[in-house]
Amino acid sequence: MTARPAVVRRAPGKLFVAGEYAVVDPGNPAILVAVDRYVTVTVSPLPGTAVEISSDLGPHARLRWQDGRLAPHDDPGDPGGSGGAGVPAGLAHVVAAVETVARLLAERGLPVPGFGLTVDSGLHDNGTKYGLGSSGAVTVAAVDAVAAFCGLKPTPETRYRLAVLATAEIDPRASCGDLAASTWGGWIAYQAPDRTAVRDLAARQGVQEALRAPWPHFAVRRLPAPAGLSLEVGWSGRPASTTALVSDLDRRAWRGSASHRAFASATTDCVRACVTALEHQDPRGLLEQIRRARRELARLDDEVGLGIFTPELTALCDAAEAAGGAAKPSGAGGGDCGIALLDAEAPRDIEHVRERWAAAGVLPLPVRPAAEGNGK
Repeated sequence: MTARPAVVRRAPGKLFVAGEYAVVDPGNPAILVAVDRYVTVTVSPLPGTAVEISSDLGPHARLRWQDGRLAPHDDPGDPGGSGGAGVPAGLAHVVAAVETVARLLAERGLPVPGFGLTVDSGLHDNGTKYGLGSSGAVTVAAVDAVAAFCGLKPTPETRYRLAVLATAEIDPRASCGDLAASTWGGWIAYQAPDRTAVRDLAARQGVQEALRAPWPHFAVRRLPAPAGLSLEVGWSGRPASTTALVSDLDRRAWRGSASHRAFASATTDCVRACVTALEHQDPRGLLEQIRRARRELARLDDEVGLGIFTPELTALCDAAEAAGGAAKPSGAGGGDCGIALLDAEAPRDIEHVRERWAAAGVLPLPVRPAAEGNGK
């Protein structure tokens, strides 16, 4: 029998342009852009049915199938087996991606061959997390690579849906906007589906039915890049956890309050105005709305005290606005990255902003928007 060839797939990271926090609720819009740093996943054949996963970030695991799930592979020379150590936490998204593709194969009566899967992340530097959506990118790349290795040819939307089902097993509150950016690339307008309904559908009727059925509230479409503006990215010098910040907001009983409704309404209006500005190539209008998005996030931060704006992110925004641009945190804030849109025809102003960032402890990142497509 001829061995299956190795498969290599990659997916880009992402940045939120507008719509953070509100996008967690199904149907609320956001704008994201894929960036030209990638996670690469390689799947190679192995004899038997074992699955070996390794990552350049450290985790490694040899796993076996047990009731449709991956579990640590018992070492025949070790009577104690794995000792219940479990799958390394750093591989949770990869394992969920593999298990989701395996569920689809099982529903089609197809076996899962043994394979080795390696992850090479370009979204970190020496283990430092920048907040460019590495979990989403690795999920999309793993789904794509494993599906292709097993003979499937998923469309972009099928790839996205499989990645959502995998992510919902780990973090049901995740907006999955990072998955959309990693799947379609470029600039996109995105609305999150009802992840609870989708997960329940897959549990009741199977993955195949979840791939076929309409997904309430879900929408994605491409947007043109902003005319005459340069996207600049700065890292605040500290990593942040989107999951932790969103969970903290939920614990404060904010969701469903009058403040929540006002924020969601204002943010939705802002995102729609950003979409209009992009589609009409209106840079001045886009800058105005990015500044408005910053103000809405600051208002939320003042009301609930999440710590969205660190001193570094505030300095990042102030420097960009002093140069006539617009800036805001990208994502949940509390660290990670901020974005700025600056006049592309004013390189000296851009360089001055970068210098001010560096003086404030903000690291300018040499990333650019990624092309459409997922970088295969």
